[in-house]
Amino acid sequence: MPSKRIFDRIDSIEIRGVTKKYEGRFAINDLSLDIEGGEMLILIGPSGSGKTTTLRTINRLIEPDSGTIYINGQNIMELEQVALRRNIGYVIQNIGLFPHMTIGENIGLVAKLEGWDKAKINERVRYLLDFVSLPADMFMDRYPHQLSGGQQQRVGLARALVMDPPLLLMDEPFGALDPILRKQLQEEFCLIREKLGKTIIFVTHDIEEAFRLADRIGIMDDAKLVQIGTAEELIFHPVNDMVASIVDTGKKFKHLDTLRIKDLMSPLDNKYVHPASLSVSETIDSMLERDIELAVVVNGDEPMGVVRLNDLMRLGETNDIIGNHVVKVPSYEIGGFLENALRELHENDDSIAFVTDAGKVKGFLFPNDVFKQLV
Repeated sequence: MPSKRIFDRIDSIEIRGVTKKYEGRFAINDLSLDIEGGEMLILIGPSGSGKTTTLRTINRLIEPDSGTIYINGQNIMELEQVALRRNIGYVIQNIGLFPHMTIGENIGLVAKLEGWDKAKINERVRYLLDFVSLPADMFMDRYPHQLSGGQQQRVGLARALVMDPPLLLMDEPFGALDPILRKQLQEEFCLIREKLGKTIIFVTHDIEEAFRLADRIGIMDDAKLVQIGTAEELIFHPVNDMVASIVDTGKKFKHLDTLRIKDLMSPLDNKYVHPASLSVSETIDSMLERDIELAVVVNGDEPMGVVRLNDLMRLGETNDIIGNHVVKVPSYEIGGFLENALRELHENDDSIAFVTDAGKVKGFLFPNDVFKQLV
């Protein structure tokens, strides 16, 4: 039997006095929290502070010892458990794709269990793949091992959206990715989120990620909610030293004109560097093996630009060299003034730049990321 549609949208989530103990130790201690419909709330705090437990009580993967959770005024303990979960999308760090199933089959599994016909499943899967920037014709029949970590994470998001749930729970979805790829997916998710129009509760250990994505941020420690507010509220009005430390209140750059590009660049790992003479097919294999989606193309030591994994995959199997497909990006010397570079990047609407030292690429400059750090 298909699961009943419980919520068409989320108007409110109310958590009241929720407590959970394991062997005498609090996982959550008397947690009360209000979440507004349509907002993105991010929970952050030290390991063991109760973030993931809070998330799992909402979809009843964990049953609290006491307290109540209401969604749109309904006590979730009075709702059928499987139906509740089908109305809530859940995205986790390790994704959990079935290796023996194609990407299309992975995404459409729940819809199949719900009794959807093949044509309807196919239409929904194709739509979602395109929605998460994985063209359906290219990815639908591939298997998980043929995708990079970032691509697999996009599949995990598509799978969570297959039933069009109004509520999305995300548990450190980008936590296992390297810093460069994590920034890429954060930028993509900002755009996707605007189109989704869903209520999202998101767990992270990265305060910069929280600043970048959240409407409000909840700081947890020792199984309790310590403070909740916007980034500005937490930075300028922390309730204690622990919150001040997490949001790095002391790191307010008031003298931007003195900062150099090296102060806030993202260092380059050699795994990103690929020679221009490498073929498209070889580069695709290399990028998948190295689990990257952006490659720096060099001619000798001289940077030519970048190529992106999805763009290369669209070209198909070819021996054409990647030097013919580079996207040029601006370059700035490592010792230059940050303020000048940011101004130019903003004026030209550039989202990435090389940082060079004597002509060699030493790192990246992501202006959107830098602006977040300069709060």
